[in-house]
Amino acid sequence: MLSILGFFLTVLWFILPFVVFAMKGKLDRTYELLESIDRRLAALEKGRALPVTPTDAAVPPATGPDTPPAGSPPPSSGD
Repeated sequence: MLSILGFFLTVLWFILPFVVFAMKGKLDRTYELLESIDRRLAALEKGRALPVTPTDAAVPPATGPDTPPAGSPPPSSGD
């Protein structure tokens, strides 16, 4: 039983460095991608214009349900 356990531990001992180096490569690539995303985001934030504040002329006046539209003629007295 101990010899089987020793064999599996020996196999794991030989495989482990390859697993670590494979993970290191993937982590390095992920770090490079994260840096490029951060640079692109910083460039977007730097190039972003200040928000435009709305003016009073752009806001339509409040009207009630009984108020006729501004372009309609006044009601005639005969109606």
